[in-house]
Formats: sequence, structure tokens, C-alpha cells
Amino acid sequence: MPEPSIEELEFLVEILDRHPLESLRKIAEEEGMDYYRLKRLYDKYYGKYLNVNAMINIKKLGLRSFVAFLSVSPERLMEVASRLTQNPFIGYVNPAFGFKNGLSVVFVAPDKQKELVGDMLSKYAEDFEYYEARAYPYSGDDNFGDWYLSYDYAILLDILKWDARTPITEIARRLGKTRPTVRYMINRLLEEEVILGFSAMIDMNVHDRGVIGITRELNEEVLERFKEYEIMPGVLPGHGYILEWFFSSKEDLGSKVLEFSNYVEKLLIEYFEPTFKEMNDRNLKNKYQRMVKKDGSGYRSILEF
Repeated sequence: MPEPSIEELEFLVEILDRHPLESLRKIAEEEGMDYYRLKRLYDKYYGKYLNVNAMINIKKLGLRSFVAFLSVSPERLMEVASRLTQNPFIGYVNPAFGFKNGLSVVFVAPDKQKELVGDMLSKYAEDFEYYEARAYPYSGDDNFGDWYLSYDYAILLDILKWDARTPITEIARRLGKTRPTVRYMINRLLEEEVILGFSAMIDMNVHDRGVIGITRELNEEVLERFKEYEIMPGVLPGHGYILEWFFSSKEDLGSKVLEFSNYVEKLLIEYFEPTFKEMNDRNLKNKYQRMVKKDGSGYRSILEF
């Protein structure tokens, strides 16, 4: 696969952010650009380095988000990661070294099962720490919903989360429903704010390293100082803040990492390796339909897996 051009990728992301679900011909017409140029870029990158994904309001569906850091010996990394990525409540698992040596994990848990998180993690490691994570800035809203949809909606959410540009005809075939029914279902998810919108996301392959920092107090200067890089802040209620900074291993960022460490109290380096990406992608592709009971009555237990 050819090396991606960041400039071309960012250009395509901007276009698809404005027109996430429209056809290429309609996008070219509305943007006043050459259709064949747009199609060449799209064919070169879409589905390989970026996708349009549904932004799902997990809070409305009663899911809390967490980050965890597990101590795992090097010889057991693959075994533990493989077990973790068979659990649909797990989002991402990556090797990580720093204040914990082993694995960093991003996952969700139903609000009604939040007390089981420690028990779930203890199945994978004896030594771990975890935090609930919220979007920055933190609204303080602690009202969580619950799963209230039929099982077909779990399948639909998986499709739209994986690739929101999947043709309606293909979605209808997979759901065993008509095109108008699928359009109704998507519109319902939007109207009820289960889906908050659609966003073009660059694949993790472009950024193969990450730095995670945890701090009790957030100095917002760090967001400005490192704005030329992709940096994401989050809130850890009751504990402080988490900062995740993505970059490429081809960049000489040793001094930057040292500088970044001045703004956090705990620091850890993540490695986004192809083998782990394959395991994560396989787990994420149908996670909602594995989290939800087939009768649509709610979530399965996070301890089942």
C-alpha cells in the first residue's frame, strides 16, 4: 500500500466531513470540483486510511466509557490482548509502557454494571488501574439512559459506526428489510439523538504511536503548545484529566515527549501495531450486536466474555 499523503488525507477528510453521506457526484457538484479528481482521491484512501463513522451517543444508550492500564508481562501480551478483544465491551487494546507496563485499554460498561468493572479487569490481570473517562470539558451531567431499541438497531449501529457510507441497498440486504424501512431507522436514530452525526476519521495507521498523560490539574497551555499535533483531552471525574497525543514513529519527538511530561504526573507510551489493530478491528466490527441481548431486552453481562 503506498505511503499516504497527509495533505491529501486532510483534504478528503474536510470534504467528507461536510458531505458525509452524499454521492461523489453530488459532492463534486456542490464543491465545484472535478469529479474524477475526487474519485481518484476517494478510491486511493477511503476504506484504507479513512472512513466516515457514525458518532454514537453512548450515554443515551446507558454506556459509560473507561480507560484502564494493565500490568502484563511481555510474553503474555498477545495472549491477554487476544482474550480482551473477544469481549465486545472492549474498544481498543494496545501495548503500552510507562507508569504501567503492559496494555492500555479503552472500553465501555453499561451504567447498571459499573460496579463490575474491577471484576472484569481482574480476569485479565492481577495489577491494573482504571478510570471513568468523560468528554472535555466536563458537563457534570450524570444521567445515563439504557438500551431501548430492537436488536436490528444493534446491527444497524455496527454498520454505521464501521462505515456510514455503506449503501442503503447493502444495509437493507443485511437487515432483511426494505430501503424505506432502513431510511426510517436511520432517521429515527438521528431524531432521537442516538446518532449525533457523522465524521470522517483518519485511520490509526497514520499515527503509530501515542503518549498518554494523566494529571490532577489541567494546564490548558499544553493544548496550545502542542496544537500542531493531534492531542485529545478527557476528564477523569474525581481523578483529574487524561491527555492523549498521537504521532508517527518517523518523527523525532524525544524532546517533545520530555516537554509534554512537564504537564502531566503520569506518562505512558502506546504502540499502535498492525497485529493489535487487526484484533481491535475484528472486535469492533460487530460489537453492538454482541453486547445486546438478541431479544433487545438490554445488555449482556460484561463478565460473560
